[in-house]
Amino acid sequence: MRDRQARLATYGAFAIQGLCFASLVTRVPQIQRVHDLSDGDLALVLLLVPVIAGVGSALSGMLFTRFGSGPVLRVSQPAVCLAIMGVGLTGGNLGALYAATALFGLFVGAVDASMNAQAVAVERHEGKSVLSGFYAVWSAAGGAGALWVALANKLDLSLFAGFAPPALLGIAASLYIGRHLYKKDEEGSGPSAAELKAAAKNVPWKPILLVGTAMGCFYLADAAISTYGTKYLEDELDASSVVAPLAYVAYQIAMILSRGVADFGVRRRGPVAVVRIGALVGFVGMVGVVAAPNAAVAIAAVTVMGLGLCVVAPISFSAAGQVDPTGLGIAVSRVNLFNYAGFVLGAAVIGAFAPEEGESNLRVAFMIPTALILVIFFLAPSFAPKPAAVEENVAA
Repeated sequence: MRDRQARLATYGAFAIQGLCFASLVTRVPQIQRVHDLSDGDLALVLLLVPVIAGVGSALSGMLFTRFGSGPVLRVSQPAVCLAIMGVGLTGGNLGALYAATALFGLFVGAVDASMNAQAVAVERHEGKSVLSGFYAVWSAAGGAGALWVALANKLDLSLFAGFAPPALLGIAASLYIGRHLYKKDEEGSGPSAAELKAAAKNVPWKPILLVGTAMGCFYLADAAISTYGTKYLEDELDASSVVAPLAYVAYQIAMILSRGVADFGVRRRGPVAVVRIGALVGFVGMVGVVAAPNAAVAIAAVTVMGLGLCVVAPISFSAAGQVDPTGLGIAVSRVNLFNYAGFVLGAAVIGAFAPEEGESNLRVAFMIPTALILVIFFLAPSFAPKPAAVEENVAA
């Protein structure tokens, strides 16, 4: 019963994060118009999120060793929802937008690290691959958030009116599920502070760097679609503000389908084969996005891309959990930093090619994450690391 409670609570955390994240990123064109941002200014705002999120993830990793990931998640997830509403209240004040965006990034980083640490703990208790299922829930909620944005755009709702419903729902749900998350002593073996410090030093960096590089490449491509996909369809392919968010919906639906069966593939064929196949399918899809002549083709290509690449993130965290001798998410928080490294590079690379004065180069910019998907294919063997044994006295 206790494991079931924690599993359902973790599903809830992933759903809240997916809903709120989608509700924000698919309204990027509206944020740009409300604040009258140039494409360069928009790129800076978008770059701020992953940079600050990396700080939030690193800080949360330090808090895990003292309090566990559950309390961090209980505090940071409602704060993300409040930050989203804060973005909606910034009006045309650019300074306020930067402040609200920075707070959003800080707490998003903490949520990402802590909810993945909870998911790894669930997988450890279950004794089998289950992480992809959590990401399927994230994608389902993300699709719902993008559909809500399409409706909000059709109704011409203000930023705050569009952000408030998913944010308030997220606050209420996070307050309810928080008490059911794993506590610190349930996540790992409960070593002393001195043992934890020594164990953190003994978490190997090589497998984390390899897996993290692959995950960074995935998130660079994901950033292109998630952050600039709606803008790409509007600016490059002349899609309406109602149609453009549907690319993100299709992307999330594809990830639901693929992540819903990915755990079975990992159990049957192993993580290496699943990652390799996913990388190849994702590469084909991203090529289609770059070559798309219209919005319909782009949406179809995004769907194919999502079917393939979506397996990378959950299997990355699963691999990180295997090399963590503490069981308290230290390796997870480290791997999670590559999430933001990918988003930082994505925001910087895509932003550098953002259209200025009506001249769009986003199609050219999307070629870079397309090429980097091949890196994931070649790094696939790193997703099956040698598990780290938990020593009885790590400090020794």
